[in-house]
Amino acid sequence: MITEVGVLDEILSAHARSLGDDFVPYRNHVYRVVNLCVRLHSASGDELRRLAIAAAFHDLGIWTAGTFDYLRPSMALAKEYLIRSGQPEWVAEVNALILEHHKILPYRGMVHPLVESFRKADWIDVTRGLLTFGVTRRFVAELYVAWPSMGFHRRLVQLAAQRFRSNPWTPLPMVRL
Repeated sequence: MITEVGVLDEILSAHARSLGDDFVPYRNHVYRVVNLCVRLHSASGDELRRLAIAAAFHDLGIWTAGTFDYLRPSMALAKEYLIRSGQPEWVAEVNALILEHHKILPYRGMVHPLVESFRKADWIDVTRGLLTFGVTRRFVAELYVAWPSMGFHRRLVQLAAQRFRSNPWTPLPMVRL
């Protein structure tokens, strides 16, 4: 189990003020997603670093842009970070990971092999292991012991309800077919 990824912690710490009380619950979600993705698609080195960067930013626009329509703001933050850190060649892949992570149907593009695993990992975590995509329920349970929800899923329900009240025709704008 991956318990520490420096770049991930660095990014989240830089956005701690925006995350406020949701900092630890979001950090735990991100670590669960990274662990699930690595379980589905073994990643190390630069691939793990790209995964960690995408994971750190994938939902961050909720807090930094104050919107539940957060994919574009999250991608913009990731792009800015990658350019500033001297890795502009990673923008396309990291942004694909972010853009496709709420896709309902399988990702069919083969350009970025991590995308489908990342999509599945996020769905596993958001459904609290109801969907498993072949990951054992025991591993999911172990992740929740190591990285407890701490209200993250409840917060998602609150945000979805707020969005539904204000935009009933587009309640989940981040979900893609």
